[in-house]
This record gives sequence, C-alpha cells and structure tokens, in this order.
Amino acid sequence: MQPDPLDRRIINALQGGFPLCDEPYRAVAGSLGIDEAELIGRLQRMLDARVLTRFGPMFQIEAIGGAFVLAALAVPEDRFDEVAAQVNALPEVAHNYRREHALNMWFVLATETVDGIAQAIARIEQSTGLTVYAFPKEREFFVEMKLAA
Repeated sequence: MQPDPLDRRIINALQGGFPLCDEPYRAVAGSLGIDEAELIGRLQRMLDARVLTRFGPMFQIEAIGGAFVLAALAVPEDRFDEVAAQVNALPEVAHNYRREHALNMWFVLATETVDGIAQAIARIEQSTGLTVYAFPKEREFFVEMKLAA
C-alpha cells in the first residue's frame, strides 16, 4: 500500500503535538478537514498495511518505574529471519533492525519494571540459544526526529 496525499498529511500532522483533550482524534481530524471516523480508519489501515508500525505516545519509561535498553545479537545469517521472528514476537521489543556488523540484529527492549529487562533477555536467550548483548543508557539526549511522508 502506498500512502495517498491525505495519508501523508495525517502522518506529518501526528508526529508531535497530539492534542491533550477529551476528543483528540476529533480535534486532529478537524484540523485536517476530515471526520474522526475517517482519521481512525486511515490510521488502522496504515497500521494493518505496516505503513506505520506503531501509533501511540512516547514515554520516559524510567519516570514511571519501567526500563529500556538497546540490545544486540550476533545471528548466524541462515537463522536471521527465524531469530527476527522470535525476537519480534515479544511484546517488550519496540523495534528491531539489521546492521552490517558482527552484532547484526539490534533491538530496543522496553519493560514495565526494571527487572523485566533481565527477564526479557533470558527469554530471548532461551528461545534463540544466542547471547543478548545489552547496552543500557549512560546519558540521555533529546533528538526530535520527524519523518516527512
């Protein structure tokens, strides 16, 4: 599926500044000149088609008792797709991507509790038979990245 011009306007409009009000979808839809049902339907269609991989807020997880970590695996090439499917099946995996490096699979783990990181790592290691290399955050940087659709 290729996003049409309205889909692109929706994507661009929703990258920051989502309204905090009783009916935020209605407010956004109105600013785009469409109704709330069309906005929600288009978002769902883009999620279903994987044009969007997620739609939701970003939280500073540590402030609410959770944790996240950047992690990596050295995956044998012949197992890459299999291991990617195993890793991506975990709800704690925020996103996963291939790198051209000895550690060729990188992903972000986000958990509701600090202990959840170790538990998720143990599940990945058990299911894949591979060592997870975890890289906890040492410093925080604010990088506002917006992608033009």
